[in-house]
Amino acid sequence: MAAFAEIDVVLLDVLGTLVDEPGGIEAALRAASGEREVGPLRARWQELVGGEQQRIAEGHRAYANGDVLDDEAATAVAAAAGITDRALVRRLATAAERLPAWPDSAAGIDRLTPRVRVLGLSNASARTLGRLGANAGLRWHGVLSAETVRAYKPDPAVYRLAVEASGCRPDRILMVAAHAWDLRAAQAAGMRTAYVHRPVGDPPRDTDTFDVRAEGLLELAERLAAR
Repeated sequence: MAAFAEIDVVLLDVLGTLVDEPGGIEAALRAASGEREVGPLRARWQELVGGEQQRIAEGHRAYANGDVLDDEAATAVAAAAGITDRALVRRLATAAERLPAWPDSAAGIDRLTPRVRVLGLSNASARTLGRLGANAGLRWHGVLSAETVRAYKPDPAVYRLAVEASGCRPDRILMVAAHAWDLRAAQAAGMRTAYVHRPVGDPPRDTDTFDVRAEGLLELAERLAAR
């Protein structure tokens, strides 16, 4: 298992790992539509964004950042829900800026930052990440956006960006995520990996061999400190 003595940088996924992305989108949809059951609309939103990211990855669409994809998804979902007020649609499109942090995210980061450099790494735009971090009270040392390399995780270029920005060897970086697909890509880039359970994450397979598995960010910080 990894320990602070073996790590220079803790790299944190943001959407799903530090903040409740589905829950935040659903809250924004309820506020815009007045409906209580918005699960299908939220699922459609995430399908649209994920589908466009895949099209970009496959070269079927020119790169567009997360703000553009969120605006497209919000517009399509609003039309399906009968939301015609442009101000409501615009606020809906910026829902990612107001996603709620999981209860232990801020405290977990605060436990990590005195011991090691802590950076976020996300597919969200730099603008959104700045506002999201402030709204959610995430006091990291810095945050990296995949838009810098005009790609989306799990593209290897995103993890190379993190290594270059960190200024240390990949094996001195611990990538933390609630998404096993994200950690597999980080492993392929030579990083250490830590899976943190979240209700909305992508759980590991039996064949995954991550360095650490924890039920939350505070537990991860405590386990790293204990080694």
